[in-house]
Amino acid sequence: MSTAESPDRPLRKDAERNRQRILAAASEVFAESGLAASLDAVAERAGVGVGTVYRRFPDKEALIDALFEARVDEIVQIATECAETPDPWDALVCFLDRAITLHGGDKALKEIVFSTAHGHERVSGARDRIKPLVAALVARAKDAGALRDDFDITDTPLIQLMLTSVIEYAGDVSPDLWRRYLAIVLDGLRAGAQRTPLAPEGLSDDQLDVVMSRGFGGAGR
Repeated sequence: MSTAESPDRPLRKDAERNRQRILAAASEVFAESGLAASLDAVAERAGVGVGTVYRRFPDKEALIDALFEARVDEIVQIATECAETPDPWDALVCFLDRAITLHGGDKALKEIVFSTAHGHERVSGARDRIKPLVAALVARAKDAGALRDDFDITDTPLIQLMLTSVIEYAGDVSPDLWRRYLAIVLDGLRAGAQRTPLAPEGLSDDQLDVVMSRGFGGAGR
Protein backbone atom coordinates (compact mmCIF):
# COMPACT_ATOMS: atom_id res chain seq x y z
CA MET A 1 0.00 0.00 0.00
CA SER A 2 1.09 3.58 -0.55
CA THR A 3 -0.73 5.17 2.38
CA ALA A 4 2.18 4.96 4.80
CA GLU A 5 3.55 8.32 5.87
CA SER A 6 7.11 9.28 4.97
CA PRO A 7 9.56 8.20 7.72
CA ASP A 8 11.32 11.57 7.28
CA ARG A 9 8.22 13.62 8.09
CA PRO A 10 7.62 14.25 11.82
CA LEU A 11 4.39 12.63 12.99
CA ARG A 12 1.68 14.55 14.80
CA LYS A 13 1.46 13.70 18.49
CA ASP A 14 -1.67 11.58 18.04
CA ALA A 15 -0.11 9.79 15.05
CA GLU A 16 3.06 9.09 17.04
CA ARG A 17 0.96 7.76 19.92
CA ASN A 18 -0.79 5.40 17.51
CA ARG A 19 2.56 4.30 16.11
CA GLN A 20 3.88 3.49 19.57
CA ARG A 21 0.66 1.61 20.42
CA ILE A 22 1.01 -0.42 17.25
CA LEU A 23 4.66 -1.22 17.97
CA ALA A 24 3.84 -2.23 21.55
CA ALA A 25 0.95 -4.41 20.38
CA ALA A 26 3.04 -5.97 17.58
CA SER A 27 5.80 -6.72 20.06
CA GLU A 28 3.34 -8.65 22.24
CA VAL A 29 1.52 -10.41 19.39
CA PHE A 30 4.65 -11.48 17.50
CA ALA A 31 6.41 -12.51 20.72
CA GLU A 32 3.48 -14.76 21.60
CA SER A 33 2.58 -16.13 18.16
CA GLY A 34 5.64 -15.60 15.98
CA LEU A 35 5.83 -13.80 12.66
CA ALA A 36 2.85 -15.68 11.21
CA ALA A 37 0.59 -13.41 13.26
CA SER A 38 -1.52 -11.09 11.10
CA LEU A 39 -1.68 -7.30 11.05
CA ASP A 40 -5.36 -7.68 11.92
CA ALA A 41 -4.30 -9.30 15.20
CA VAL A 42 -1.85 -6.46 15.81
CA ALA A 43 -4.52 -3.86 15.10
CA GLU A 44 -6.96 -5.57 17.45
CA ARG A 45 -4.39 -5.70 20.26
CA ALA A 46 -3.53 -2.02 19.68
CA GLY A 47 -7.17 -0.99 19.67
CA VAL A 48 -6.95 0.63 16.23
CA GLY A 49 -8.25 -0.17 12.78
CA VAL A 50 -6.03 -2.15 10.43
CA GLY A 51 -6.02 0.88 8.12
CA THR A 52 -4.26 2.83 10.86
CA VAL A 53 -1.59 0.13 10.99
CA TYR A 54 -1.03 0.44 7.24
CA ARG A 55 -0.78 4.21 7.50
CA ARG A 56 2.12 3.82 9.90
CA PHE A 57 3.70 0.76 8.19
CA PRO A 58 3.20 -0.09 4.49
CA ASP A 59 3.40 -3.86 5.10
CA LYS A 60 4.26 -6.43 7.73
CA GLU A 61 7.93 -6.48 6.77
CA ALA A 62 8.20 -2.77 7.60
CA LEU A 63 6.66 -3.43 11.00
CA ILE A 64 9.00 -6.37 11.57
CA ASP A 65 11.95 -4.15 10.63
CA ALA A 66 10.94 -1.56 13.22
CA LEU A 67 10.51 -4.19 15.93
CA PHE A 68 13.74 -5.97 15.09
CA GLU A 69 15.68 -2.72 15.21
CA ALA A 70 14.29 -2.11 18.69
CA ARG A 71 15.26 -5.64 19.78
CA VAL A 72 18.78 -5.23 18.43
CA ASP A 73 19.05 -2.00 20.38
CA GLU A 74 18.07 -3.98 23.49
CA ILE A 75 20.74 -6.62 22.87
CA VAL A 76 23.36 -3.94 22.27
CA GLN A 77 22.29 -2.26 25.51
CA ILE A 78 22.52 -5.58 27.36
CA ALA A 79 26.05 -6.20 26.08
CA THR A 80 27.08 -2.64 26.91
CA GLU A 81 25.69 -2.81 30.44
CA CYS A 82 27.16 -6.26 31.12
CA ALA A 83 30.58 -5.03 29.95
CA GLU A 84 30.53 -2.64 32.91
CA THR A 85 30.49 -5.60 35.34
CA PRO A 86 33.87 -5.55 37.13
CA ASP A 87 34.50 -9.30 37.02
CA PRO A 88 35.13 -10.54 33.43
CA TRP A 89 33.48 -13.93 34.01
CA ASP A 90 30.42 -12.36 35.61
CA ALA A 91 30.21 -9.94 32.68
CA LEU A 92 30.00 -12.81 30.18
CA VAL A 93 27.49 -14.69 32.32
CA CYS A 94 25.45 -11.50 32.61
CA PHE A 95 25.21 -11.24 28.83
CA LEU A 96 24.30 -14.89 28.26
CA ASP A 97 21.65 -14.82 30.99
CA ARG A 98 19.99 -11.62 29.83
CA ALA A 99 20.25 -12.37 26.09
CA ILE A 100 18.73 -15.83 26.52
CA THR A 101 15.94 -14.34 28.63
CA LEU A 102 15.18 -11.86 25.84
CA HIS A 103 15.29 -14.48 23.08
CA GLY A 104 13.33 -17.03 25.06
CA GLY A 105 10.41 -14.70 25.64
CA ASP A 106 10.08 -13.62 22.01
CA LYS A 107 9.19 -16.17 19.32
CA ALA A 108 9.46 -13.57 16.58
CA LEU A 109 12.99 -12.57 17.56
CA LYS A 110 14.07 -16.20 17.48
CA GLU A 111 12.46 -16.71 14.07
CA ILE A 112 14.25 -13.67 12.64
CA VAL A 113 17.67 -14.40 14.09
CA PHE A 114 17.70 -18.12 13.31
CA SER A 115 16.22 -17.97 9.82
CA THR A 116 16.93 -16.32 6.47
CA ALA A 117 13.24 -16.41 5.56
CA HIS A 118 12.70 -12.93 7.03
CA GLY A 119 15.70 -11.04 5.72
CA HIS A 120 19.32 -12.17 5.75
CA GLU A 121 20.61 -8.62 5.35
CA ARG A 122 18.63 -7.52 8.38
CA VAL A 123 20.21 -10.25 10.52
CA SER A 124 23.70 -9.65 9.12
CA GLY A 125 23.45 -5.96 9.98
CA ALA A 126 22.39 -6.82 13.52
CA ARG A 127 25.28 -9.24 13.88
CA ASP A 128 27.71 -6.52 12.77
CA ARG A 129 26.52 -4.39 15.70
CA ILE A 130 26.39 -7.14 18.31
CA LYS A 131 29.38 -9.36 17.47
CA PRO A 132 32.16 -6.88 18.43
CA LEU A 133 30.54 -6.30 21.82
CA VAL A 134 30.25 -10.01 22.56
CA ALA A 135 33.76 -10.63 21.21
CA ALA A 136 35.06 -8.09 23.72
CA LEU A 137 33.29 -9.90 26.57
CA VAL A 138 34.74 -13.23 25.44
CA ALA A 139 38.27 -11.83 25.03
CA ARG A 140 38.15 -10.16 28.42
CA ALA A 141 37.07 -13.42 30.12
CA LYS A 142 39.83 -15.33 28.34
CA ASP A 143 42.46 -12.74 29.24
CA ALA A 144 41.41 -13.05 32.87
CA GLY A 145 41.90 -16.81 32.72
CA ALA A 146 38.22 -17.38 33.51
CA LEU A 147 37.02 -18.74 30.15
CA ARG A 148 38.50 -21.80 28.46
CA ASP A 149 40.83 -20.69 25.70
CA ASP A 150 39.29 -22.94 23.03
CA PHE A 151 35.91 -21.21 23.25
CA ASP A 152 34.99 -19.50 19.97
CA ILE A 153 32.81 -16.42 19.47
CA THR A 154 30.59 -18.46 17.11
CA ASP A 155 29.77 -20.78 20.01
CA THR A 156 27.77 -17.98 21.65
CA PRO A 157 24.68 -17.85 19.39
CA LEU A 158 24.46 -21.64 19.29
CA ILE A 159 24.49 -21.80 23.08
CA GLN A 160 21.65 -19.27 23.03
CA LEU A 161 19.78 -21.39 20.47
CA MET A 162 20.16 -24.52 22.59
CA LEU A 163 18.90 -22.89 25.74
CA THR A 164 16.05 -20.97 24.12
CA SER A 165 14.91 -24.31 22.69
CA VAL A 166 14.55 -25.54 26.27
CA ILE A 167 12.33 -22.53 26.94
CA GLU A 168 10.29 -23.22 23.81
CA TYR A 169 9.66 -26.88 24.55
CA ALA A 170 9.57 -26.96 28.35
CA GLY A 171 8.72 -23.41 29.39
CA ASP A 172 5.06 -24.15 30.07
CA VAL A 173 6.05 -27.06 32.33
CA SER A 174 9.02 -25.45 34.10
CA PRO A 175 9.65 -21.81 33.12
CA ASP A 176 13.11 -21.65 34.69
CA LEU A 177 14.33 -25.08 33.58
CA TRP A 178 16.72 -23.48 31.08
CA ARG A 179 18.73 -22.06 33.98
CA ARG A 180 19.60 -25.61 35.04
CA TYR A 181 21.23 -26.20 31.67
CA LEU A 182 22.82 -22.77 31.61
CA ALA A 183 24.59 -23.73 34.85
CA ILE A 184 25.81 -26.96 33.23
CA VAL A 185 27.01 -25.07 30.16
CA LEU A 186 28.78 -22.44 32.25
CA ASP A 187 30.61 -25.11 34.23
CA GLY A 188 31.82 -26.48 30.90
CA LEU A 189 33.03 -23.04 29.82
CA ARG A 190 35.10 -22.27 32.89
CA ALA A 191 38.86 -22.44 32.55
CA GLY A 192 41.03 -24.44 34.91
CA ALA A 193 38.71 -27.33 35.72
CA GLN A 194 39.32 -30.84 34.43
CA ARG A 195 37.60 -30.94 31.07
CA THR A 196 37.22 -32.78 27.79
CA PRO A 197 38.93 -31.02 24.86
CA LEU A 198 36.46 -29.45 22.45
CA ALA A 199 36.20 -31.24 19.13
CA PRO A 200 35.59 -30.55 16.34
CA GLU A 201 36.60 -26.91 15.99
CA GLY A 202 34.04 -24.13 16.32
CA LEU A 203 32.19 -22.92 13.25
CA SER A 204 33.47 -20.21 10.95
CA ASP A 205 31.25 -17.20 10.32
CA ASP A 206 30.20 -18.66 6.96
CA GLN A 207 29.35 -22.02 8.52
CA LEU A 208 27.37 -20.26 11.23
CA ASP A 209 25.34 -18.47 8.54
CA VAL A 210 24.44 -21.83 7.00
CA VAL A 211 23.41 -23.35 10.33
CA MET A 212 21.35 -20.35 11.40
CA SER A 213 19.53 -20.30 8.05
CA ARG A 214 18.05 -23.74 8.65
CA GLY A 215 15.52 -22.86 11.32
CA PHE A 216 11.86 -21.92 10.92
CA GLY A 217 11.60 -22.76 7.22
CA GLY A 218 14.84 -21.07 6.15
CA ALA A 219 16.19 -21.75 2.69
CA GLY A 220 19.08 -23.84 3.94
CA ARG A 221 16.95 -26.62 5.35
